[in-house]
Amino acid sequence: MVYQEAVEWLFAQSRAGAPRGLARVRALLQRLGQPEAAFSAVHVIGTNGKGSVVAYLAAAFRAAGEPYGATISPHLLDFRERICTHQGPIPEGEVVRFVEWAQQQQLQEPVAFFDLTTALAFRHFASVGVRMAAVEAGVGGALDATNALPDVRVTVITNIGEDHLETLGGSLEGVAKDKGGAIRPGVPVVTGAEGVGLAVIRAIAAERGAPLYVLSEGSPIFDLPVQPSLRGRFQLQNARLAAAALRLLGYGEPVLSTGLSAAVHPGRMQYLTYQNTPVVLDGAHNPPAVRALVEELEEFHLVFGAFPRKDYHTMLQTLLPKARSVRYTYAARGALRAEELLQEYPAPYFEHPLEALHHAVGAAQQDGALVLVTGSLYLVGQMLRLLQAQHLASPLFE
Repeated sequence: MVYQEAVEWLFAQSRAGAPRGLARVRALLQRLGQPEAAFSAVHVIGTNGKGSVVAYLAAAFRAAGEPYGATISPHLLDFRERICTHQGPIPEGEVVRFVEWAQQQQLQEPVAFFDLTTALAFRHFASVGVRMAAVEAGVGGALDATNALPDVRVTVITNIGEDHLETLGGSLEGVAKDKGGAIRPGVPVVTGAEGVGLAVIRAIAAERGAPLYVLSEGSPIFDLPVQPSLRGRFQLQNARLAAAALRLLGYGEPVLSTGLSAAVHPGRMQYLTYQNTPVVLDGAHNPPAVRALVEELEEFHLVFGAFPRKDYHTMLQTLLPKARSVRYTYAARGALRAEELLQEYPAPYFEHPLEALHHAVGAAQQDGALVLVTGSLYLVGQMLRLLQAQHLASPLFE
């Protein structure tokens, strides 16, 4: 088996309609010798901003000289981005060996991609001596595979917003209950949640005796000693949450400052130049993320691609008032096609993302506005991959 075959096999795995839960990942971890017990973790949960918080935490752990691990989801260019340590991205050979092992297991239930990826991450962390990990949850919290972590030192719940509603209870309250369900007894919780979401989290934290720190610019635990490296006003919230978590873990201010100023998280307010035209790539894929993105920009020529399971109607309604022109494109396998998108707003549709970008750049060169590519992290990853092939974007890692 070669690496690409291993990744394709992972992506083909599903729970075949079985209920969400931890039984499958725990069965895998049991067979692997329970590697999740070998390290401590910050569990990062929420609707938006999880990956950015992980990026800040990982940069701080690196600055502290800590043997660390970090997981993110999804990746942009390469599956290995999902699992990184102080030694770099997980080696391809490690992925292949794990898949060959997994294929030989006789498991009682079908195991999903994310269960397998989580087990792979935890095994890799244990094998390279990780002591502290920043682990991004997939969907929800209580029933997410990452909740198999036994030694969570801080729980970060970034926010509660409108995404995965159909999976997490159909309402903001349901989403908050699912995400807040991962709060551990006595373990500190840091959150930027507001309104209904905060009320639910506050109740769960009180019930479980978990100290709760709610984002407030007036609270010293959320102070930012430096300007964070990631662009956008919404990144200030993510940076403040990471800063609070790091302080609760006992890291000093120099480590904090280095981590906040050195974090890298491609595909989020990422600026580049294409044919002498400014282009912003942002993986906003739900209404709260799009609202935050639009606040950062004036006018733009829009390249949009999304998936049918997302609230693309609200996303487009938020983007259109500032869009001088619009182009649709195919984000990735399973994404929206022209017929669905054209019901929202009439605009040209391009099967190939780079064709859509080229067309938008032509319009932008007429009026000096920038081009915005958004709607899906998969679209942003595809665009980066195509630009990288033309040597117009740097690889995420050598």
